[in-house]
Amino acid sequence: MRVNKLCVEGYRSLVDITLSLHPLNVMIGPNGSGKTSVLDIFQLLRDATQEKLSESLEKQGGLNAVLSKTPDGPDHLKVDLTIDAESERGQAPMYYRFQLTPRDVGYLIQLEELEWHYDPRAPQPFRYIDAHADDVRYFDLDLQKGFVRPSWDYDHTELALAQIPRMYAGPEALRNMLSRTRFFSFLDVTPRSVVRLPQPLAPTTSPGANGENLYSALYNLRATHNGVYERIEEVLRLGFPEFRGLEFPVVGAGQVALAWHQDDLTRPLYASELSEGTLRFLWLVTVLLSPQVSPITLIDEPEVSLHPELLKLLAELLQDASARGQLIVATHSADLVRWLQPDEVLVLDKVDGRTHCTWAHSLDLSHWLREYTLGELWLMGTLGGRP
Repeated sequence: MRVNKLCVEGYRSLVDITLSLHPLNVMIGPNGSGKTSVLDIFQLLRDATQEKLSESLEKQGGLNAVLSKTPDGPDHLKVDLTIDAESERGQAPMYYRFQLTPRDVGYLIQLEELEWHYDPRAPQPFRYIDAHADDVRYFDLDLQKGFVRPSWDYDHTELALAQIPRMYAGPEALRNMLSRTRFFSFLDVTPRSVVRLPQPLAPTTSPGANGENLYSALYNLRATHNGVYERIEEVLRLGFPEFRGLEFPVVGAGQVALAWHQDDLTRPLYASELSEGTLRFLWLVTVLLSPQVSPITLIDEPEVSLHPELLKLLAELLQDASARGQLIVATHSADLVRWLQPDEVLVLDKVDGRTHCTWAHSLDLSHWLREYTLGELWLMGTLGGRP
């Protein structure tokens, strides 16, 4: 299951965009061009599918605070997704949309619909959710009564998708995909950050958004996914030729430290002694190679603190992970972009307060790419998205 198309109306500079999405989507463009807004929309979807729509909007100052401020912008927020889903008859498109309009206090879910064209022979897709304002209906598959209204204590400030019974495979698959979205941004590597201190062991192979489970993830990968762990160490040796291996010494009840061994040192370096770039790269490698890669992974500026020579490896890791889950990345690094393909680079510009999106592969670049890399073309202004 993967998001093929995202349409947004009325969210900050995303006044009216229709965006085709690929397995790997690396967004480039100047500050304020809308990259963060695209990441935020997916975080809003994640929260909303966990019955946290109201909470998520409140953290952003409320619906009015995020609505577009352009003179001709819409007076609502609308999100429309086209999803490539699997049915018994193969790949089948799913369509989900909702619209929020402001009220004197709070907001109204003006529209919410979920349709799934799981049978290509059917003339129309099957509609699971059909909601207009406070009139919410869903199709009861068990009772075969057609559309019925919720019989439980329904919360009209939250999406129907988050509240529809879990027994319905189509809505549940979509909810599960969106709710598992993970966001990775600036890893805290200050002296007392969690990634530098001993960590309790936990049953996970994912390092956590703040690196809080990094040691557990590596420890468990070594024990249960040795091939993945060996790949992590292989990538580290490519990035740091002197690297020899990792150890996880027990330092307390259920707690372990991280020890980094190098050929040129007489003792290991512990996490508190590693450079910022080394720690961030180790964390990113574990995020991207983990077998627990999320259906949708959001990464903001992964290049922070990394030496340019590491960005080739990072690009390869992003491409590898995108074969297992969809990645949406924001970057300001031409050194990262140079290692990507045109169908992996999405150029964002803002004109008159509106975000405009252009895929690099839609531009006529073939003659340029004989002499220049994508990163160089970006710096030259050929791609747009002023660096």
